[in-house]
Amino acid sequence: MNGNADALIDSRTAWIRLAAIVALATIGGAGMWSVVVALPHVQAEFGATRAEASLPYTLTMLGFGAGGILMGRLADRFGVMVPLLGAAVALAAGYVAAGLAPSLLVYALAQGLLIGMLGAAAAFGPLMADASLWFRRRRGIAVALAASGNYLAGAVWPPVLTWLIADHGWRMAHVVVGVTCLVTMLPLALLLRARPPGMRTGSALPQGGSDNPLGLSRNGLTAVLCVAGVACCVAMAMPQVHIVAYCGDLGYGVARGAEMLSLMLACGIVSRVASGFIADRIGGLRTLLLGSVAQGASLALFLFFDGLASLYVLSALFGLMQGGIVPSYAVIVREHFPASEVGTRVGIVLFATLFGMAFGGWLSGLVFDLTGSYFAAFLNGVAWNAANVIIVATLLIRAKGLGLGGHTRLRA
Repeated sequence: MNGNADALIDSRTAWIRLAAIVALATIGGAGMWSVVVALPHVQAEFGATRAEASLPYTLTMLGFGAGGILMGRLADRFGVMVPLLGAAVALAAGYVAAGLAPSLLVYALAQGLLIGMLGAAAAFGPLMADASLWFRRRRGIAVALAASGNYLAGAVWPPVLTWLIADHGWRMAHVVVGVTCLVTMLPLALLLRARPPGMRTGSALPQGGSDNPLGLSRNGLTAVLCVAGVACCVAMAMPQVHIVAYCGDLGYGVARGAEMLSLMLACGIVSRVASGFIADRIGGLRTLLLGSVAQGASLALFLFFDGLASLYVLSALFGLMQGGIVPSYAVIVREHFPASEVGTRVGIVLFATLFGMAFGGWLSGLVFDLTGSYFAAFLNGVAWNAANVIIVATLLIRAKGLGLGGHTRLRA
């Protein structure tokens, strides 16, 4: 039995499955980015402030994060296909409800509950966890490719939504997205019927069999990774959530901002793939530290440049620097926790990163409302990023002290 399961790891079957995972993540990830593109239009229709208009994004990210834990537990128990089938239906219902919403509150609830928690959540963390269980030698690149589906969504959906909104209005655009999710995700989810071989071979502990990864309890390490995830993603949220509105405020137009968001996330795909290769060589912790330092440096540049050409360049640079951060957390979890806990632990840590994105998106809008500009919001992001660097560097020092060097290999 173990021999047959081992034959599937890193196999052609695993790579075909990974292709379906990337497609599902790309389609299901629409919910994270449609709310960003629609933000100025929703704000105008409902007469809301920038902070109020950021609420649907905040609820989407909170729902996305909480749903990731729920969907991770379901995937651990029943396989990833089950939550994905439900997600396709929830996304369709959520987008139709959002398109018909009579108030900002109803729109925000549709985004948070149906699109975020019950829909898009199944198309991110559980898919990354599932990919990690089908690969051993190429685990880093597999997880990175699975995570790249989310950024592919960010590269594909904003220009499509900008066109749909311009021609048909933001309400009809939401209905079209919902129908698209339903008819494409259902057949793709059926391709993931098989249970991962990583689950069949048992609960492999990190090499050495320690229940105290990095000298901490499992829950202790999970908590530290969660705090680090919040810090890095508060910083990450500033450009990703507000670049469209920022360009509108500067007089460049929201369409330019949507182009920059797409460019940022397209470059993030390159970064995520590159981080996978790096993680396979130096481990998750070192890759996370590298990405965090690079993100902080690129974010700081927004403080000094706001010309149209400069913002295009900085958007591309930011995407190239930060794209590998979130997948690194999933690699770290797989390096230090049993296979039977991967879906749940990844869901918990990703919830923290998504909470950071949600909180960061709202906080940036609040800082803008209080100061009338985004300069202080960018400065706030740099400070949160510095906190993440300190936490990750401390974990790496602990790993070196224990002789792990930040790179732990699994037996299975």
